[in-house]
Amino acid sequence: MQAAVRFIEGATDAQVAAEFRVSRMSANRWHRAFDVGGREALLSKGPGGEKCKLTEAQLEALQAALDEGPAAYGWSEDQCWTLARIAELVRELFRVPYTLSGLDYLLHRLGWSWQVPARRAAERDEQAVAAWREHAWPEGKGPRRTWTPGSVGKTRLVKA
Repeated sequence: MQAAVRFIEGATDAQVAAEFRVSRMSANRWHRAFDVGGREALLSKGPGGEKCKLTEAQLEALQAALDEGPAAYGWSEDQCWTLARIAELVRELFRVPYTLSGLDYLLHRLGWSWQVPARRAAERDEQAVAAWREHAWPEGKGPRRTWTPGSVGKTRLVKA
């Protein structure tokens, strides 16, 4: 709106660009919009981007489906949701196509984040691992040498 005031005062695009620290192209676009539609043409049109293809009820249903896990929908070989699997699920449940990048954006909006699953054996015994860390690991480490004769550079070796 301050740019509109400056245009009314007769400021050039270059002056407005310098004053508001924007490109001359942006100032020119503002000026053309102002000339056609006045101050109302400079009002924000809201956030950019495409509108969400799913309704609020569908988003809640998707959240519930994701919470059930992939095995509930036929992917029993592992318990990992992938973007491709979720895209297929959205197509099946709601008949709505999503690109993988669009789906990634949607999932971030829902509070889901990209994660790498922990690769651990199903037979892993956490108590045995904890006992090993506590008893066997410190014995194998041994004491650190605190001082050894040596040289910082390779050109002059120190004689011990």
